[in-house]
Amino acid sequence: MGVTEADAKRNGLDTESRTLTLDNVGSGRLLGVQAVAPEAGELIQTAALAIRHRMTVQELADQLFPYLTMVEGLKLAAQTFSKDVKLLSCCAG
Repeated sequence: MGVTEADAKRNGLDTESRTLTLDNVGSGRLLGVQAVAPEAGELIQTAALAIRHRMTVQELADQLFPYLTMVEGLKLAAQTFSKDVKLLSCCAG
């Protein structure tokens, strides 16, 4: 959501950024989302709402998302913190 640091620098903007891995965030809160896909815009509003409402990765993983939609990718990404999603059936939660 927003521009990347590289994009900002390409556009002449002075930036500072920090990376904080989730093992340093006791709450497991979702802090940001980057989506690289042809229809990434289809899921970014859901990501923005999750961040605004201070959802944890587990809370996002526990949400119901319709199967075979781009936004389901958010759920799958959140599930990777506690499950091997390759082992799930097509519509398992």
